[in-house]
Amino acid sequence: MRLIAPASFLAVALLLTACTSGNDTPPAGGSGETGEYVSGATLAMGLVSDPGSLDPHTSASSVLYQVASLAYDSLVGLDGEGQILPQLAESWILEGDTVTFALRDDVTCSDGSSFKPSTAAANIEWIADPNNASPFLGVFVPGGTVAEADDDAGTLTLTLATNAPFLMEGLSQLLLVCDAGLADRSLLDSGTVGSGLFRLTEAVAQDHYTFELNPDYAWGPGDVTAKTPGLPAEVQMRVVPNETTAANLLLAGELNIAQVLGQDRERLLAADVDAKTLRTVVGEQVHNESEGHPTADPKVRMALTQALDFEELRQVITSGVGLPTEQLAVLLPSGCHYDSVSANLPKTDVAAAEAGLDSAGWEKGADGMRAKDGQPLKLTFIYDTALGTAGSAAADLAVEQWAAIGVDIQASGLDNTQVMEALFQTGAWDITWVGLNVANPDQVVGFFSGPPAPEGTNFAGIANSDYEAKATEAMGLMGAESCPVWEEAEGALIRDADVVPFADNLVHTFVDGVDFTVLGRIEPATLRMLAK
Repeated sequence: MRLIAPASFLAVALLLTACTSGNDTPPAGGSGETGEYVSGATLAMGLVSDPGSLDPHTSASSVLYQVASLAYDSLVGLDGEGQILPQLAESWILEGDTVTFALRDDVTCSDGSSFKPSTAAANIEWIADPNNASPFLGVFVPGGTVAEADDDAGTLTLTLATNAPFLMEGLSQLLLVCDAGLADRSLLDSGTVGSGLFRLTEAVAQDHYTFELNPDYAWGPGDVTAKTPGLPAEVQMRVVPNETTAANLLLAGELNIAQVLGQDRERLLAADVDAKTLRTVVGEQVHNESEGHPTADPKVRMALTQALDFEELRQVITSGVGLPTEQLAVLLPSGCHYDSVSANLPKTDVAAAEAGLDSAGWEKGADGMRAKDGQPLKLTFIYDTALGTAGSAAADLAVEQWAAIGVDIQASGLDNTQVMEALFQTGAWDITWVGLNVANPDQVVGFFSGPPAPEGTNFAGIANSDYEAKATEAMGLMGAESCPVWEEAEGALIRDADVVPFADNLVHTFVDGVDFTVLGRIEPATLRMLAK
């Protein structure tokens, strides 16, 4: 899941990737809208946190997804209008439950080996194996998919166990590892083994990651090659978790790209620093429904939801520029457009919240805090520090509103890697705010249904039968035909307070001397350095 975009998840990017609303891919040569292209330059990009392990198949962190996208290719590409483009696959044929790709025969990996159809098949098979617990199973690769390769014929055939309304869109986001990395995944912890436009030359955890242009690259979407004018010769990704520091580096000309969400955003806008914007979900409350957590009780989840003033929280978490969330999949280009939230989001009702906790057996003591059978109602609330000072202020406000109904909340701001560890491994949380940003509604199914973490990607252990039934129905339809059913499915999650989306933000990615397109991530093939 790109628990992508500003706050947490990947592309599926769970992301804090830098974002843009611009969907026009820069042309192959000449100049862009803001200046002449310059080849051979160095691009410096700020990262809000360290990506952790660089294995592109094991984490939905948006930061990881953005870093890894430099080094790896996908079967197909995607343009700003949602059209599928050739990339590693030159062509494809869809017939019933199978799709056959004809792969290029000239693709080489960073270790000099060839990228073959069997390489692509091994990637699909690894992700499709539930034992590997890849967060991209059911997101980019439909469950039960079988991959068969014919290296002599140059073809890869995928046979689907179920229908996939947005199959090709998902595959356009799937990063493919070369054979050596598949054979020994430890190579991927702090290195890359891919066929991408850039090659990793240096990795210093918590500090920087440096990539150089692959001089042999000739298979990019839109016919991009290493000789395309304007491509940077080097990309330096610098870990800069402090937004004020990132803003200062932008103003000093030491960063070309940085995402800034909080008060420093206004300072940069006032200084006329160019900015690209993207609408993303930044306020999305999810409760841990696993056994042993008080939030496994639907009465507690509803009370925690009804206690909050979401309009006020939205203003705070977005520094006054946010919008009400309308659907769970917001990244462009998206195949569905509807409002599943407005009619289903539980309304603020403090009295009802108090009554719900009373009926669940959580009684107020003399100090105004609640307990049950001698155990206090003490919950752990985690959120991503990538939300900046506005996110911290909103979290403090929510804690105050929960305290007003007698709930003791321990709030912790964690970096992107720590949030992923808590959600998908340790389960040491009761409430979280995540930014699960995806382009199409089928990409959230594995996060809100199915096997719970750590065995699966259903990090909150949600079991909503109405959602599961509607999602199954929607998966049997194709493309836009499925959208009305997805709307009903999402409504079931929101109505029952399993997922509580309350704030979209117009995320600003500030840029200096560079142009690019974002499709869930900054697309490496669209990076163009500009003359200043």
